Amino acid sequence: MEQHREFNSKQIDTVNSAAEMAEELVSNFYKMSTSQWLQRRYDIKTLTDLSPDEIVDGPFAQIIRYEGHHQDRTLGSSAYDFYKICLQDHAIQAALRQQPGIKLFPFVLYIVTHELIHIVRFSKFLQYFDVDAEERMAEEKRVHEKTHEILKSVSAPGLADVLAFYNEWRMPYDGVRDP
Repeated sequence: MEQHREFNSKQIDTVNSAAEMAEELVSNFYKMSTSQWLQRRYDIKTLTDLSPDEIVDGPFAQIIRYEGHHQDRTLGSSAYDFYKICLQDHAIQAALRQQPGIKLFPFVLYIVTHELIHIVRFSKFLQYFDVDAEERMAEEKRVHEKTHEILKSVSAPGLADVLAFYNEWRMPYDGVRDP
């Protein structure tokens, strides 16, 4: 198993820039105002801020759903879903080493855009969070298609290479149909 290498400070700056751009793109795509966007309760964390059970080998990111509670409220009705996008620095860096044509900024832009689309879909009840493997695969295909739709007209150096890297995820899936 490869050692889990964290992003360095320069890479964190790049990740932050990509995340800011992804938030703006997804917000614009779903036509959400700033106040609507802020109501989406989520956070984006890199390896340095993840607990051991939030670190996985393989995927570039994962979303974990937690139940949030306001500190000043004790009623169960005040609970809300809180989503944590757990970027897997080590997996992202390994992919960049294996695909030298792909650069960090456009790769993270794609990854974060993709994960934010999932969160919007969960929050708008367009998709359930807990589903079986077949529906999860169908949802991945749908979200990759939406990610491509959002990013295809964005001008960012190296983004075309990232879109090509993910092209196979946009192929038709013979499982569950898109609602």
